[in-house]
Amino acid sequence: MSYRTQVITVFGGSGFIGRHLIRRLAKSGAVVRIATRNPAKAAFLKTAGAVGQIVPFATDCGKDESVARALQGADIAINLLGVLYERGSQSFQGVHVDAAARIARLAKAAGVGRLVHLSAIGADAASPAAYARSKAAGEQAVLAAFPTATILRPSIVFGPEDNFFNKFAAMAQKAPVLPLIGGGKTRFQPVYVGDLADAVVAALDLDSAKGRTFELGGPRIYSFKELLELMQKDIQRHRPLVTLPWNVAESLAGFLEKIPVLAPALTRDQVAMLKRDTVVAPDALGFKDLGITALASCEVILPTYLSRFIVGGKYNGQTGNAH
Repeated sequence: MSYRTQVITVFGGSGFIGRHLIRRLAKSGAVVRIATRNPAKAAFLKTAGAVGQIVPFATDCGKDESVARALQGADIAINLLGVLYERGSQSFQGVHVDAAARIARLAKAAGVGRLVHLSAIGADAASPAAYARSKAAGEQAVLAAFPTATILRPSIVFGPEDNFFNKFAAMAQKAPVLPLIGGGKTRFQPVYVGDLADAVVAALDLDSAKGRTFELGGPRIYSFKELLELMQKDIQRHRPLVTLPWNVAESLAGFLEKIPVLAPALTRDQVAMLKRDTVVAPDALGFKDLGITALASCEVILPTYLSRFIVGGKYNGQTGNAH
């Protein structure tokens, strides 16, 4: 892939997925504009490319004129915007539906050639979770405005800055037990952030990806319980796993939601999400259709970043000669 003369605008590019994608896009030679509310927070990504190649760009995705400025002269647009819970002005409707529709509409108006939109497995207008319903509404709005957009729906995404394994590893350091919500039977197909970034780049390269939706899951399906066991093995902790029935989890989440912290430990909407598996549908297009076959597994990647949660450090308890 070479986009030497092209401009790529990435919305939400300073987040967890964005930082991995920006590094891959920089290798293509394109000028990458990171459209973000806080350009200072994206400044660290400038070093991923040549001087002047990666440009943090102050953008308010709630305003047409701001989004239009970020898209001016762009050849490609990528929308990674997403929130896992609602806080203040950051609502599911505002981020997943309104901003997504605005980006698609203004990208079309600006003559942008390709649009890749990041959604999520489980996006469904009939879902019990507001998060999943808003993701489905966002997809519809994007395709209505930009029919050749490519929609990518990953399962839970893991990697160094993820919101899943890091959260439970931190919890395992402090809490006497870990909760198995609904018995821990919910199934996931975790996808490595590097593989997801590769999928975005592949989608830009393939004409066959235009107007299509791809479900992206890793090489293996695990239950919620299996993922917690795997995480504990990697951090050398063994907290008891205690089943939290659905109704108890909902009541607890209702209480935790009200605590004025930056990120709530659990929300009722997240409990609703856990009632459905997050795995690739049997008939869905996936990684293979994007030409990607070698996928990283949790077993290989997790130890590379969860080792910081091991008491005494990663080599504690290991014997042998130092080299």
